[in-house]
Amino acid sequence: MILTLIICTYKRPDAVRSLLTSVISCSLKPQYTIIVDGSPDDDTLNTVSGIVFRDLHIEYYKVDDKDRGLTRQRNYGISKLPDNTEVVAFLDDDIKVEPDYFAELIKTYKSHTDAIGVGGIDLYSSMYIKKESSLEYNKFHFYELNGWIIREPIRYKVRKLLGLMTDLRPGLIPEYSHGRSSLPPDGNIYQVEHFMGCSASYRQVLFRQIRFSDFFQGYSLYEDFDFCVRALNYGKLYINTNAKVWHYHEPSGRPDFYKYGKMVVRNGWYVWRLRYPTPTFKAKLKWHAVTILLAHIRLANVMTGPARRNALMDYLGRMIAWIGVCIKPPVIRNH
Repeated sequence: MILTLIICTYKRPDAVRSLLTSVISCSLKPQYTIIVDGSPDDDTLNTVSGIVFRDLHIEYYKVDDKDRGLTRQRNYGISKLPDNTEVVAFLDDDIKVEPDYFAELIKTYKSHTDAIGVGGIDLYSSMYIKKESSLEYNKFHFYELNGWIIREPIRYKVRKLLGLMTDLRPGLIPEYSHGRSSLPPDGNIYQVEHFMGCSASYRQVLFRQIRFSDFFQGYSLYEDFDFCVRALNYGKLYINTNAKVWHYHEPSGRPDFYKYGKMVVRNGWYVWRLRYPTPTFKAKLKWHAVTILLAHIRLANVMTGPARRNALMDYLGRMIAWIGVCIKPPVIRNH
């Protein structure tokens, strides 16, 4: 299958170099690699042109303001796809891939012919460990899936106490949203309703129907969730837990914490109502309750966390956005 990789980047030349170096080591490499650079400088261009990345056919595009931002840059990259592309992979610029990453993606498309999209898992953020069969684990403190366990963070424990925690496995979307997302590296392929945009792929035919939404501007947040929900109209989504990446969350190019907090709530409301346009009254109550709870957990970090100002600005952003969606919610664009 002809595979094209699209990398959207902004002022991260060193991260792009590391990513391309990891792609070179893959057992199966993309036939084409498209880099869409929104940087105001030429550092990324100099990095890409100054190093010979053997076996990679790289096409570099620099975009200006009208095409800058994650969703716009992805759509720009889509417009440059070679005609014979069958699968389009997207990787964030601060990713490193494991050697079998692309091979596992393609294997999934071949074994699951109904797949419209396939995602991978992030080992850097994964906290799962293999369960010792002789031990019992408290379900309040741990979540277990297929012989793997992960310690529950404080926000999940509080939600359990308040009856606000879902029983759905990761990758599925509760009616009040706020589900789990992280799957264990157990080698299984899971059918899901969403996956991370940092390590995503789709059949090229999908882009004849939909593109990334311009509702999500700049840095974006939940744009991957939005795209996955709309993609479900055209096929099934899977996560192959053998398709592994390391997502290092490069700090440069990210918004301030106030803007981030606003995006968590406003964009979170948007994708929730995209998936469930007419939720039940109980689901609405749960969404608002979880949103307010998570905001106040961030407020508690002002007293207990190391980055107190950041936590405060995050809290303020969330609460301002929550008031905003209650007064004047965003208009859903299901296209």
